[in-house]
Amino acid sequence: MGRKRNPVEPGDFEDPLSNYDPPAYADELERVLCATEVSQMPIRPLAYIEKDATVQDALDTMCKYECSCVVVEDAGRAVGIFSARDVLNKVAHDPATRPMPITEFMTPDPRTVYATDCPAKALNLMAIGGFRHIPVLDVNDKVVGMLGPRRTTEFLQEHLI
Repeated sequence: MGRKRNPVEPGDFEDPLSNYDPPAYADELERVLCATEVSQMPIRPLAYIEKDATVQDALDTMCKYECSCVVVEDAGRAVGIFSARDVLNKVAHDPATRPMPITEFMTPDPRTVYATDCPAKALNLMAIGGFRHIPVLDVNDKVVGMLGPRRTTEFLQEHLI
């Protein structure tokens, strides 16, 4: 048998947010890091390849878009990242790797942030995880951008002065 609920009288309820004071930030930079969204950072352009691509395909895409990493996707979902660091550490020493599948050289299961997350979260993930690049997802988990060190620095410089 269910619990019997007491009826609520019109004056009994007080909205817990009605007395809410907005947070006080130390400066504009702190406000921007905590109160804005990653989507307001420069997260475009985005380079990606499908998971059945080769290392050569990834290198060609990186050269074409003059970027230092590509997102490896499977049906629109990020399954890996292949970066300039991967090129240097895993590919550059052996040209025979170029026709091989990108899945053998990518960094799988990348950490991501949502476009609606605050920039502080993205910076924290980058710093703590040691990542230089983090894919940015929309609410449907589709990759909509990439956040990297250069774009992050540009964003921070805008708000430091």
